[in-house]
Amino acid sequence: MNNFTAAFSNFANFNDRATRTQFWMFSLIYLAIGLAIAVIEYVLQIPGLLGLVFSLVMLVPAFAYGARRLHDMGRSGWWQLLILLPILGGIALIIMLCLATKPESVGKYQLQKA
Repeated sequence: MNNFTAAFSNFANFNDRATRTQFWMFSLIYLAIGLAIAVIEYVLQIPGLLGLVFSLVMLVPAFAYGARRLHDMGRSGWWQLLILLPILGGIALIIMLCLATKPESVGKYQLQKA
């Protein structure tokens, strides 16, 4: 849960680094909350208003975490734009987010403290 709450204290920081564990724990909690909101909306029979608000609130922190994860591998945060390519872009981005840290890029970005 610390990785998820750290996204809010560091929500507009696109310059540091985030480890694989930090990024994927954030993503897991984000997905769990999103599914819980979807179930609540279904039970209460309300349109996707809660999900929309949650997605808008999490938009900048999610992109910032993605950029910091890509920095950890020595890549630019702009690689997140691969998601705009149908199917293959998303697959390529997921593969990149799963790769290990590149130690030679340690001097370029500071390792984020969680």
